[in-house]
Amino acid sequence: MKVALVCTENLPSPAIKGGAIQVLIDGIVPILSEKHDISIFSVADHSLPNREIVNNIEYIRVPYKNYMREIAKLLSQSRFDIIQVYNRPKAILHFKEVAPNSKLILSLHNDVLREEKVAYELGKKVIETCDHIFAISQYIKQELMNRFPEAGDKTTVVYSGVNLNDYSPIWSSHIQPIRQHYREKYGVENKKVILFAGRLCKSKGPHILIQAMRSLIKKHPDAVLVIAGGKWFSDNTINHYVYYLYQLAKPLKEKVIFTKFIPAQEIPKFFLIADIFVCSSQWEEPLARVHYEAMAAGLPIITTNRGGNTEVITHLKNGYVIDDYNVPKQFADAIDYYLCNPNVALQFAKNGRLLVEENFQYKHTVKRLETAYEAIKEGITN
Repeated sequence: MKVALVCTENLPSPAIKGGAIQVLIDGIVPILSEKHDISIFSVADHSLPNREIVNNIEYIRVPYKNYMREIAKLLSQSRFDIIQVYNRPKAILHFKEVAPNSKLILSLHNDVLREEKVAYELGKKVIETCDHIFAISQYIKQELMNRFPEAGDKTTVVYSGVNLNDYSPIWSSHIQPIRQHYREKYGVENKKVILFAGRLCKSKGPHILIQAMRSLIKKHPDAVLVIAGGKWFSDNTINHYVYYLYQLAKPLKEKVIFTKFIPAQEIPKFFLIADIFVCSSQWEEPLARVHYEAMAAGLPIITTNRGGNTEVITHLKNGYVIDDYNVPKQFADAIDYYLCNPNVALQFAKNGRLLVEENFQYKHTVKRLETAYEAIKEGITN
């Protein structure tokens, strides 16, 4: 089948500037393209051509201005069996007009059909128009059904994943030189490294971790917090919140290290710097993909009981889940628990790695997609 994947207007594909959607697409299209003709629509970027074909995958990049309108024009000029739209429900209605014979799938990575985003009648029309809906987590599916119960029958949960060929767990002997290289690069040799990776925004909670370090280093003076990420994906400019983080960390000196943005292709190796990974989400996280990455890297994980996070992290089995997500002491206690119980931390990490191996590789993501694709294909051919 001919399949069009339509990204949001925020970031280009492939994921040269990051983005969970773009990283996921990078992971699944090599497998999808074995069976289907894939075209990816994303925003133009000065470092990439407007059109190119790479490994039999077509990339079409259009300017940010009038983004969806320009894509609609292109979709009207080609015949696609499936048009899969990421996170932009209103575009579904427009694309249906210009490509009435295509099957339309809405891929939800966030709760973008909530009341403050989309009026009820408009949302209802989107649901009716979609041939199928993918949700990145059970949490997102449930939030959708809470408002539009009729969406349940046409919604499939399609979890993200990783390419395990890119990840080796930190206990693997062959990657110790790489691990040592990164630890030397950031000056954390012989340290207990706690890693945060994500956008530097209040909803991700890095300020809570900095506050937690104040008490933690009294008991564990060799502990260091590494904060990896920029203000907005590849944007490393300083806004009010980032400035606040720097000021908050200043009294802790070398105990808090900011790396700024880490490119997606470097993440698998960069994670090897850490001993513990912390996802300090303060908002109802759809399901942060960093969990898959940290599990693949063999890291014991601390996360918050927010949104879909606990669909992949089970407390005291493959991670440590914090209910009081805005209390720094809870994070300090969780980190202390791992540091004082290294054998437990290792077992949790091994459980996490096994979970990814069995359920959350890109091949598993594609299998979930293909189930819906096949059903749609039957509808096309019948």
